[in-house]
Amino acid sequence: MRLFVLVSVVMCAFAGNSILTRLGVARYGIDPLTFGAIRVAAGAAALLVLRRGRAVPLRGMRRWVGAGTLAVYMIGFSWAYLNLAAGLGALILFATVQGVMFATALWRGQAVPPLRWAGMALALGGLVVLLWPAGQVRVDPAGALAMICAGVGWGAYTLLGQGERDATAATTANFLLCLPLMALSVVLHGDPGSLSWTGVAVAALAGAVTSGLGYALWYRVLPSLTVTAAAVAQLSVPVIAVAGGIVLLSEPLTPRILLAAVMVLGGIGLSSLRQRRIGSNGS
Repeated sequence: MRLFVLVSVVMCAFAGNSILTRLGVARYGIDPLTFGAIRVAAGAAALLVLRRGRAVPLRGMRRWVGAGTLAVYMIGFSWAYLNLAAGLGALILFATVQGVMFATALWRGQAVPPLRWAGMALALGGLVVLLWPAGQVRVDPAGALAMICAGVGWGAYTLLGQGERDATAATTANFLLCLPLMALSVVLHGDPGSLSWTGVAVAALAGAVTSGLGYALWYRVLPSLTVTAAAVAQLSVPVIAVAGGIVLLSEPLTPRILLAAVMVLGGIGLSSLRQRRIGSNGS
């Protein structure tokens, strides 16, 4: 039960990132790369406070891989939403994450129970129902490629977290080393002139709370999850984000949203049921 609660908190934090980014970029007009850089800076600052002066391990290939995959996610995500509709972009992102993590599980020789495959398929089908845009849609090739890169980056960042012994130290190091990469992206392609005090506050909140602390908690729970369980759990994020949009942003509740929510949560339930049975058998 404790693991379930922690994972639920993390998924809510991830959904909070979507809502706050929508506010900062769409409503308050900060360009995506600058918003992402502020997120990383605020996340690094919050994590340093949480460390309370304890050492942060900045050396080693693992740390640079962590920072690099985080930067790939942040930059790819930002670039993609310059040209892609939000729903289509999220569908590409989560489909890519599922592919990366399930392929990694198979490559590692991990057994994927049939119910977990079924749960993943049902939940992913719910995302298609929820996010697939209606009517004729032209997919920008550069935007789609950027979002695929973001999905690969986030999938790799998640996989890296399964081997971390100190979640806070690892996440702090990743954010600190990612910061110059994000700053460089702003110098090359950002628009710092788009800043507003409200937008900066939203970006800082997203960075410090739902990103920095949320990612640290994710790294803490990941060693207790299999690769495929972690992959399926993340499929709940778009549904939570939609619910948050309904409550906080007055977005409409439709039968399509209800159907998608049932499919996604039902798929997660199938996978979680199988996971508990595996755990009770000692594997």
